[in-house]
Amino acid sequence: MWILVVALAWLAFPAQAGESALRPSARLLAENPDWLKLGRCVRYEEGGAGLVIAEPLYYLKGEVLSAEIRLRHLAPCPPVQDKGIERYSRAEFVRHALAYPCVSPKAAERDEQLGIVRLRVTDWETPYARKAENSGRLYRGHFLDQPLDKATEIELEADLLVACDR
Repeated sequence: MWILVVALAWLAFPAQAGESALRPSARLLAENPDWLKLGRCVRYEEGGAGLVIAEPLYYLKGEVLSAEIRLRHLAPCPPVQDKGIERYSRAEFVRHALAYPCVSPKAAERDEQLGIVRLRVTDWETPYARKAENSGRLYRGHFLDQPLDKATEIELEADLLVACDR
């Protein structure tokens, strides 16, 4: 019996290796596609941590234009010499965020499925303090390197969004 189990597992491995993995964002869209229907109000939020003295909560609010599962090839993350992400310049942080999700330079490249939501921006609040320069996608009226206005369209992974009415 043990040999049968090992043989089945060995035969199943090559079939699984050819399939692309589902990231949490793709799993969310696959299991619950209705929550991101056309026109729904969603928010992307940063900050707000802390119990006694809470950090400010920055956000981007928008209207869903589309939601889909896409296959993406994950290449190595852009290299930055001898720096942790907390020491990146804004340009280095943006380059890394645009490449994300990516794999470490030592990991093998692979394909994964992502749940991508396209939204039209309706409102936002972004940090302006210099210390927030490399701590998030929102900074000084921008989403990464894109200036925000009422007609701006952006794409985010589905698991980064929450409903406006929560």
